[in-house]
Amino acid sequence: MPLPRLPRKLPIDPFIATLLGTVAVAVLLPARGAAAPVVSGAAVGAVGLLFFLYGARLSTREAVQGARQWRLHGTVLAVTFGLFPLLGLACRLLVPDLLSPQLYQGLLFLTLLPSTVQSSIAFTSIARGNTAAAVCSATFSSLFGIVLTPLLAAALLSTQGGGVSAGAVLGTVEQLLLPFLAGQLLRRWIAPWIARHKVVLGLVDRGSILLVVYSAFGAGVVGGVWGELSLPRLAALVLVEVVLLAVVLAATTAVGRRLGFSRADRIAIVFCGSKKSLASGVPMASVLFPGAAVGLMVLPLMLFHQIQLMVCAVLARRWAAQAGSTLVVAGSPQGDAADRRAPDVVEPKGA
Repeated sequence: MPLPRLPRKLPIDPFIATLLGTVAVAVLLPARGAAAPVVSGAAVGAVGLLFFLYGARLSTREAVQGARQWRLHGTVLAVTFGLFPLLGLACRLLVPDLLSPQLYQGLLFLTLLPSTVQSSIAFTSIARGNTAAAVCSATFSSLFGIVLTPLLAAALLSTQGGGVSAGAVLGTVEQLLLPFLAGQLLRRWIAPWIARHKVVLGLVDRGSILLVVYSAFGAGVVGGVWGELSLPRLAALVLVEVVLLAVVLAATTAVGRRLGFSRADRIAIVFCGSKKSLASGVPMASVLFPGAAVGLMVLPLMLFHQIQLMVCAVLARRWAAQAGSTLVVAGSPQGDAADRRAPDVVEPKGA
C-alpha cells in the first residue's frame, strides 16, 4: 500500500498562528496588578458569551433527526470519551522520563475533550464521506462534552494530582451549560439575526478564545509556571501527540470496518472520532483550573489541534482522490472489480 504523499504546502491554521501571537503578547506584556482581575473577568464573560452563541446556533430539530444513526454516533462518542481517555491514562507511564507531570496533566485533559465541529465536517466533506452524519456526530460530541468533560476531569485529573474539585465542575455547569441552554431557549427569536451576521459572530468566537488564552498564559507568566517547560520536553510532547493521533486514526478505521459501516460512514467516524476541540477546550480549562495553571493545561491542546489539521488534511485529500478515481472507472468491468478490491480508506498509520 503506497504511502499518501504530503502536499507541497502543509496547512498551517491561521488561527493557530494568531494564538501563538497572543501567547507571545501574554509572555511579553502580561496583565499585572489592577489590570489582572479586569482581564480575568472579561475572559469569564467571553466564555459565557461563547457558549451562549453555541446554543443559539444549534438547530434542535436537526440534532433530533440526526440521532437516527445511533450506531455511528455511539461509535464516535465511545472513541472520544472512552478510548481517548484510556490512552491518556496510559501516557502516565511516560512521566517523568518523557513528560513532566504538568505537561501530562494537560495531555490527559486533552483526551477528555469533545470532538471539533467545523473541521470534522469539512474534512468529511472533502473526503466524500457522510457529511450529514458528521454534522450530527460532531454536534452530539460537543453537547455531551459540556457535561462529560468536567465529570471526567473531576474523576481522572483529581486522582492524577490535577486538583479538579466538585466546585470546579459546578462552576463549569454555571459558566458553560447555563449560557448554552439560554441560547437554545432564545434561538427561535435570534436565529435569523445570527444567520445574517455569521462573519461578525465568527470574530466574536475567535476573539473570546484569544482573550482566554491571553489571560491564561499571562497568569502563568506572573505565577512563574513557565520556568518548568524546556525544549526537550516540548519536543517529547509533540512526539507523544503524533503517536496518540496515529493510534486513534488506526483504531477508528479498524472499528468502522469491523462493525460493517459503509465507506462514507467510516470516513465520518475517522474524522469525528480523532478530533479534539480547541474552541471548547480553552474555555473549559479556564473554568476548571486555577488561572496560573491554565496555560500549561491548554498547551498540549494547541499543539494537537495543529497536528490533527495537518494529518487529516493529507488523509482527506488522499481519500478524495481515491473516490474520484473510482468514479472515473465506474461502470466498466475493470472498474467494478477494482472497486470491490480497493480498500475504502488508507491505513491512517501510513500518513
